[in-house]
Amino acid sequence: METYPNNLTANSQAMGKTVTRIGNASAEAHHTIDKVSEATGPAVDSVTTGAHQVVDKLAGVATNAAETIGAKSEQLKLAQNRMTGTARDYVRENPLTSVGIAVAGGFLLGRLFNSR
Repeated sequence: METYPNNLTANSQAMGKTVTRIGNASAEAHHTIDKVSEATGPAVDSVTTGAHQVVDKLAGVATNAAETIGAKSEQLKLAQNRMTGTARDYVRENPLTSVGIAVAGGFLLGRLFNSR
């Protein structure tokens, strides 16, 4: 069975860049919170601490989401490759049936789109 190159490496690199961007945004938010805290004095220390905790939670959620999306993307690509291989094998083993199915499907789609 012939295999086709996929973008799993590119997807992994893209997810790594996304996680890095999330980390950079989190660090920048922490830096901004610290600057505001220094400017306003000790009266807002508790607010600053709370803001840091919120930023940490949001960064964690965003990182988990990016990693989950990356994993699901890889799973979908593998499923696509398996289904493509199965279809290819079926067509090789049953060429006349495959042509018949394709003609019937084309006819039905043509009727469906022409009726509108």
